Amino acid sequence: MTAVDDLIDRLESEAATDANPATTPDVGIIMGSDSDLPVMADAYEALDDLGFAEQTDFHDAPDARFTYESYVVSAHRTPELMYAYGETATERGLDVIIAGAGGKSADLPNMTASIAYPVPVIGVPVQEKSVDSVIGMPTGAPIVAVDAGKSYNAALSAAQVLAREHDEIEERLVDLHDEQKAGVADVSAALHDLGIDGFRDR
Repeated sequence: MTAVDDLIDRLESEAATDANPATTPDVGIIMGSDSDLPVMADAYEALDDLGFAEQTDFHDAPDARFTYESYVVSAHRTPELMYAYGETATERGLDVIIAGAGGKSADLPNMTASIAYPVPVIGVPVQEKSVDSVIGMPTGAPIVAVDAGKSYNAALSAAQVLAREHDEIEERLVDLHDEQKAGVADVSAALHDLGIDGFRDR
């Protein structure tokens, strides 16, 4: 049995446990290669900013109510793992998936969207040249996508999906948005009050 087979068995075993949805990851983050991690790390940051916790053990959830998990899943090198991840998403309790991929054949987001349907998938083109591949879905097989490299926005969109059912996440999104607006106001006031030279020197 290969390491890929082990991962597939893990996913299928987790799907068969009928776990309480409150203890399973709410968001799945997948990427085609660990070389995509520098871009996809912003999705982790956004979820952390919203009070989500990373869940690394399906059977031992962190104390946080809302959690996320992550895997490397290559559409071209490990298609069987991609199918297993998509096919078990609902049974494993995932409510939304963020999928990032790079290169001109960035097929992981749209293939996962097709397999995991109707679980929503938010695609992240890791590079500019990946945009057309990620958004190129036929009618009836939808995917939501962000601009190249914008995994932080992808995570915010995932949280927005969950906020339709969980008031607590909606409140966190509003609070985070207010913090960001306040940050812009602080910068604006400093630029005006200090002038450009003082602002640069602060």
